[in-house]
Amino acid sequence: MRRNPFTGQNRKIIPVLLGFVLLGVFAVAQDLPAAKPESLGLSSERLDRIGTAVQHDIDDKHIAGAVTLVIRHGHVAWFKPQGMMDREAGKAMRPDAMFRICSMTKPITSAAVMMLYEEGRFLLDDPVSKYLPEFKNSKVLVKPASGEPYSIPATKEITIRDLLRHTSGITYNWNGDLGPMYETAGVASGLLQYDGTIGDSVNHLAALPLLFNPGERFEYSLGVDVLGRLVEVLSGKPLDEFFRTRIFEPLGLKDTYFFPPDSKLDRLATAYTYDPEKGLNRFPDAPIKEGSFVYSADYPSRGPKKLFSGGAGLVSTAIDYARFCQMMLDGGKAGNTRLLSRKTVELMTQDQLGKIGPDQGFGLGFGIDGVKGPLSELGSAGEYNWGGFFYTGFKIDPKEQMIVIFMAQLHPTGGLDLDREVNVLAYQAIND
Repeated sequence: MRRNPFTGQNRKIIPVLLGFVLLGVFAVAQDLPAAKPESLGLSSERLDRIGTAVQHDIDDKHIAGAVTLVIRHGHVAWFKPQGMMDREAGKAMRPDAMFRICSMTKPITSAAVMMLYEEGRFLLDDPVSKYLPEFKNSKVLVKPASGEPYSIPATKEITIRDLLRHTSGITYNWNGDLGPMYETAGVASGLLQYDGTIGDSVNHLAALPLLFNPGERFEYSLGVDVLGRLVEVLSGKPLDEFFRTRIFEPLGLKDTYFFPPDSKLDRLATAYTYDPEKGLNRFPDAPIKEGSFVYSADYPSRGPKKLFSGGAGLVSTAIDYARFCQMMLDGGKAGNTRLLSRKTVELMTQDQLGKIGPDQGFGLGFGIDGVKGPLSELGSAGEYNWGGFFYTGFKIDPKEQMIVIFMAQLHPTGGLDLDREVNVLAYQAIND
């Protein structure tokens, strides 16, 4: 049973947290005004269950802290920082805390790609080799029952659509078959210091075999890093500059970076690990190695700072990411600024996999729920979403006109389901 989070030591920090909440709602209200939940068809009492659930896992030392945010009909109904941004330093979670959002970078890169698509730079079924010739004549890995693996020519070329929907045959560094090759060749994962650019990493990647022929199946992959390089080549700008000038500044994203400036690093939330036997611990200074996959938590603040990873590299806040989500929910428009056509958003948020994909649908940059089978939890068919390696996630629901954002910093999570629970608690608060 959930215990009351507002007892004992917690009473001492309630005034501080409430102050942060008010500050945070004010900050969001500059672009996304706050409103009473009841005026948005939500129950205040039921939304409070989100805070209770988060506090439960903080008290049980499963997580150090988190920021949760619920928006409906373009207005903030719930926004709450809880727990600690840095437990050991005694720093309370701030509403403007910055988080390593990792794979939540992918939807932003996908939006950048589609902005160029709208300019007539390419068609979705164009081979990527038309623009990145290093991908011409790709090969596919073959692992025979006996003997050494070898590669054969791919039956198809990788298309831009393949990269957007993860059907390219590229994989990630943790893959048992190709991961060791990626490591040896110097292919960046985006979660570790890298002395090179995204162009360098993509060139190394292009020289390696694919896991399967393009279009055959879904495999979550570094394909979005390839898309990041595609944006650079087509636009003539480094990816960070394209993001800043074409997406971040128009949307008012003031705290989203590949590498935050030194003046803002004190707002970067500390990353933790959780193990059922060892409990909650600060992420170690040394990188963690799991087979051929190596990752760190200090890559946004230390190292060469040259890798603009389109698939994993961004740091952001709940407030900033909410602005991006609201733009998508509003059909590609933010105020008087249009980044994408409504029709492009529709295309991006419908299933692109059909029979070749997993049970979950996937569009052009987003996972899509309830289109291939029943919803697994409360929600709406057609809602789109994704999450990040260090325990962040978002959900956009066009039917309910609702956005839910969860931000923490934890990996591994030890099987914690708090992010999913927050989504359920947001939906059960619908009261209209």
